[in-house]
Amino acid sequence: MSYEVIALLMFSTMMLMLMTGQRVFAAIGFVATVAGILLWGVGGEDIPFSAAMKLMKWYPLLTLPMFIFMGYVMSESRIADDLYRMFHVWMGPVRGGLAIGTIALMVLISAMNGLSVAGMAIGATIALPELLRRNYDKIMVTGVIQAGASLGILVPPSVVLVLYAMIARQPVGQLWLAGVLPGLMMAALFVIYVYLRCLVQPQLGPAMSQEEREEVTMAEKLRLLRAGILPIVIFAVMMVPFVKGWTSLVESSAIGAIASFMAAVLKGRMTRQVFEVSVRQTLGISCMFMWIILAAMAFGAIFDGLGAVNAIRNLFTEQMGLSPWTILILMQLSFLVMGTFLDDTAMLVIVAPLYVPLVDALGFDLVWYGILYTITTQIAYMTPPFGYNLFLMRAMAPPSINMRDIYRSIVPFVFVMILALALVMIFPDIAMWLPNYVYGK
Repeated sequence: MSYEVIALLMFSTMMLMLMTGQRVFAAIGFVATVAGILLWGVGGEDIPFSAAMKLMKWYPLLTLPMFIFMGYVMSESRIADDLYRMFHVWMGPVRGGLAIGTIALMVLISAMNGLSVAGMAIGATIALPELLRRNYDKIMVTGVIQAGASLGILVPPSVVLVLYAMIARQPVGQLWLAGVLPGLMMAALFVIYVYLRCLVQPQLGPAMSQEEREEVTMAEKLRLLRAGILPIVIFAVMMVPFVKGWTSLVESSAIGAIASFMAAVLKGRMTRQVFEVSVRQTLGISCMFMWIILAAMAFGAIFDGLGAVNAIRNLFTEQMGLSPWTILILMQLSFLVMGTFLDDTAMLVIVAPLYVPLVDALGFDLVWYGILYTITTQIAYMTPPFGYNLFLMRAMAPPSINMRDIYRSIVPFVFVMILALALVMIFPDIAMWLPNYVYGK
């Protein structure tokens, strides 16, 4: 049996199991283990077992629970509320200012959490009711919150990029730095779109009235500014020592977790309930990611042993005559298709054993490709009919916002994200300049 047929059987079996409702890590791990035993007989099960040992020895994995804990402490202790109140006061006088402030809020939440779910929850529960109360267009602001929340998997410390780093065997620090400029660029494109649209159609995002502005004193504005700066200080305390080379990645993640915990304590918001919820959520999400990484590594080990990647590369480049860029674009399109029914983690662990070695063999930089994958995943998150973020928003939005509104809201933001993806593909230095500068390449 040829390598191509074996690879096709493995992928089709895995997809069939996923369609029956099996958990992602269970389906992938099961296929990897059974394939190892069938291909190599007794001792074949040692391949996925060795993957488990590699996982346990991967020191940067310690960053995962640290950053997740930091994000949940900031969210559950309502420190994010201070951020939005600050943006509300300072940006309110501008047309569309609260929507622009919401995007800025999402960027900062992403820098504290690394997961898009947290940004969606905060945006839908804090920002959305306030925006609707102030007569902002419900379709536009629904799109703003979904687009802003998607930045959580691109802006560091992105948990998804930690997972990609483990599977692709790339430095987490370089991937995080590579995500900074593309993430900020995408946020800036969102802001430009909202500002220009509200400039043309002022009724979509009315400015704060003169009476409301007069009610807020300068002393109140400065107080809110101090409260809103706290999360930025925490992020700086965590990331500056790492970028300067004073601390390792794991040490910086520990600093971030401790700083967020102390901030909640000093503000009198670290209750027993907040601490318990933060720890439980951290444990649950960390365990989920570890199982998925383990399954993906086992699956990848089988592929390495088969040599299937070389066979598939020859199929595309020699037999079909496709250029490396054509193959890369087809990969990105496949992520968009899979994103209609899978989340980012599932997409990565299903195709990483094939795509990552193939991208390397085609001569592309794996750090740069990690950013392309992440941006494409963001687009897939928001693409009908089954985009992940669409249903999260429906679950959190008020009854006045229906599924048709949610579908309509994301259309312009998807085009903005496609523009950002194209820019990063055409100009790789948007992603690679900062890691190359910091690491002296």
